[in-house]
Amino acid sequence: MLFVSLRDLQWRLRRFVIGVLATGLVFAIALLISGINASFQNEAKRAVRAFGADQWLVSKDSLGAFNTATPLDNGPGIAAEVARLPGVRAANPVLIFPFTVTKPSVRDLNVIGVVPNGVGAPVVTEGRGLKRQGDLVADKSAGLKIGETLRLHGIALHVVGRTSGISYNAGTPTVFVTFDDSQHLFFPGGKKGDLVREFTKGEASAIVVRGKVTRPPAELGVRTNAAILTDLRRPLKKATETISFLRFLLWIIAAGIIGSVLYLQAIERTRDFAVFKATGVSSRTLLVGITLQAILLAACAALAALAIAWALGPTMTLRIEVPPSAYLALPVVAIAVGLISSLFGLRRAVTVDPAVAFGGA
Repeated sequence: MLFVSLRDLQWRLRRFVIGVLATGLVFAIALLISGINASFQNEAKRAVRAFGADQWLVSKDSLGAFNTATPLDNGPGIAAEVARLPGVRAANPVLIFPFTVTKPSVRDLNVIGVVPNGVGAPVVTEGRGLKRQGDLVADKSAGLKIGETLRLHGIALHVVGRTSGISYNAGTPTVFVTFDDSQHLFFPGGKKGDLVREFTKGEASAIVVRGKVTRPPAELGVRTNAAILTDLRRPLKKATETISFLRFLLWIIAAGIIGSVLYLQAIERTRDFAVFKATGVSSRTLLVGITLQAILLAACAALAALAIAWALGPTMTLRIEVPPSAYLALPVVAIAVGLISSLFGLRRAVTVDPAVAFGGA
């Protein structure tokens, strides 16, 4: 039966190749959306980790510093107070907010205002870090080059360094500016140079801390990195759940493709099955032959999926980070899909009347 099954695939090679490519494309799309889902999770981790904080102090009614932050008045003053608490090695204010650039084209940025060389200051991979007002550190995904000037609300910011892999909210690039410049961007009514007069409050999204705060000021609540990460991921929760559901649907589609190929082959092999049954071949043996074809088709489709995903990945606008677990799961899922799909052909095979082999109805 093994030899017969292989010869049958060879006889219908064109259909087999089409089935492999169609199923491989479905598997590849499943891999790619797994990579998109993983990138949403990973970028949030990298964004929170980039601050290098052990704890975050936010308004008591805030869940985090990114999406549900209530601005803190006089951030630098609060940070100085926190820095004097027992167990705290350093504390600085940060201001986090979205920003839309309109020139030369419309695009979104995540702007983070930090104290140069303080807690939250970015670790650059190219150039240098922030030193003074007018400096800007951009993530590579923003497409800004060192030495380039970016004008935001009339303020000329010069790109002095670049980071890598720091984005959030579905790949939106992040730029870092000094805390003073962030005040001008967040409150565009003031004039550059009037920071002390116009922005005495120094509003902050959070106070980032190195060390451990045991008794925070009365108006503040302590948040761990895990809590901040949960807050950052929350807006994309429905999107990631939808992606997971679509991936499940793709497995069903793959099973349907393989099942249709096997079912068509089973219809064409009706007389063959009748001969097998008339000569005493058991249904179990027929099952082995059909299952072998299904698993072989699914396995070849899994290999094709790796090549297709590798080719399509660079064309995606979103960052693709296919986790190793997805690659490990692919052959397991492919075999499972093959086994389920074999039921389509098996049902046809076991219902064939042996009399068909002799020209019977």
